[in-house]
Amino acid sequence: MLQAIRQGLEESHYEVDIAYDGLIAKRLALKNAYAAIITDVIIPGINGFELVRQLRAQGVTTPVLLLTALGETDDKITGFDSGADQYLTKPFQFAELLARVRALTKRSTQVSMNAQMLRYAGLEMNLDAKTVSRNGRPIDLTAREFALLEYLMRNQGRVLSKVDIAEQVWDLNFDAGTNIVEVYINYLRKKIDKDFATKLIHTQFGMGYVLKEET
Repeated sequence: MLQAIRQGLEESHYEVDIAYDGLIAKRLALKNAYAAIITDVIIPGINGFELVRQLRAQGVTTPVLLLTALGETDDKITGFDSGADQYLTKPFQFAELLARVRALTKRSTQVSMNAQMLRYAGLEMNLDAKTVSRNGRPIDLTAREFALLEYLMRNQGRVLSKVDIAEQVWDLNFDAGTNIVEVYINYLRKKIDKDFATKLIHTQFGMGYVLKEET
């Protein structure tokens, strides 16, 4: 079924990424900006309900279509309560799936323009107002610090190399002789972590940096 859906969407001129379990799906959804997400409920790793719930908790606003054989009213309520936008039960006609995807992707363009809040572990970033706070306490950042934190928050839990950070935040080819990434990571640590027991910005020695909760 997965391959049939992929083929049908690609023939309808959509680009499609596939995840074979909920954990991979979560990683992809946090890493990439998608127009829509389609997920079953009964999947390995974490189920579809929990996947959507975790994505919403981490600020992902991508429209989600739950595609599942679980068609009872209680299942649908659980799905919508978790943050799903649409619910389609199996068996289904591909034409209906395609119509729903079109509706979701059309709306996602409007939603993405308004979804300007990133949240993680008490840390909040307003992309419109250019403000940051942690547990309600305002944090003043420079423009470059703000850009670096935004990149970390959009890739929560993912280890980012110095090359990744330099190319995405500074838009430059990484020079192994420069310590600009380390310098700005330290700036952020002093502002984001210094006064809190739970540290969020961590070094993975030899690999890079990661935003995660760790006391």
